Amino acid sequence: MTLAPKASGRFERFDAPDKPKGNGNGWYRIHSPQAASFGIWHLDVSEVVTLNDVSNSEAVAQSRLEAIRERDRRDRKRQQCEAQAAEKARRWWSEAAPGDPAHPWLARKRLPPHALRQHGKVLLVPLYVEGGLVNLERIFPDGNKRTLAGGRVRGVASLIGRLTGAGRVLVAEGWSTAAALHEVMGCPVVVARNADNLALVARRLRQRLPDADITICGDDDRHLPAKGKPNKGSVEARHAALAIGADLLMPSFCEGCRHCTDFADVRLCRLGGGHGG
Repeated sequence: MTLAPKASGRFERFDAPDKPKGNGNGWYRIHSPQAASFGIWHLDVSEVVTLNDVSNSEAVAQSRLEAIRERDRRDRKRQQCEAQAAEKARRWWSEAAPGDPAHPWLARKRLPPHALRQHGKVLLVPLYVEGGLVNLERIFPDGNKRTLAGGRVRGVASLIGRLTGAGRVLVAEGWSTAAALHEVMGCPVVVARNADNLALVARRLRQRLPDADITICGDDDRHLPAKGKPNKGSVEARHAALAIGADLLMPSFCEGCRHCTDFADVRLCRLGGGHGG
């Protein structure tokens, strides 16, 4: 990423390198030739940078103050957006009907809705933090998935099955993977929603169930290394398992298979239904 900073004295935006182009999740402000501040919102990062032998101590102090103010402003805005999204999630969830087993996405995946609900043609996956409903993941008939705008996504989780009395608990990324594992193994499965959440969700689960037999079930993003990217599903699953002393389970693919990446794909493939989309 190449950035040509503007010495405007105002807050300027730039794209964070780990997000799609046009995300604008980074910010910076050049306070003087000797001092500037910058941050990345979704990583909760803010820093002040200065030149060696700074002669303008007032500019440095001002830059630090501005960085603190920007962080506080961002936190207030984030909390406000998250509260609004949580209120909307609770309203939609209370108004929604039980998930339709004939929903096109469920039909392609050959999975029952379990405890999903449905708002119009959209399936709703409840996302919780510490037992409170904070967001919803919406699954559209074409398989597109989106959370509520502005809602909390870090550390959120859902559940298929019951934790009470369970001898073994699984943790997986997506809902369909978790549902497929539950169908085959019968264990309760905690849904972390994505690879980035696996370790966060696993740690919280370990705190709740310190003596439980927990298994992290990872996705195998085996197509990514060919694009010069790490196999994120595998890497984060291993990290989560090591973080809480859990077992690790990764999918095994049919010989010659090039499409499957997770347990939902494998189950569907072996049922003779392709990988489901």
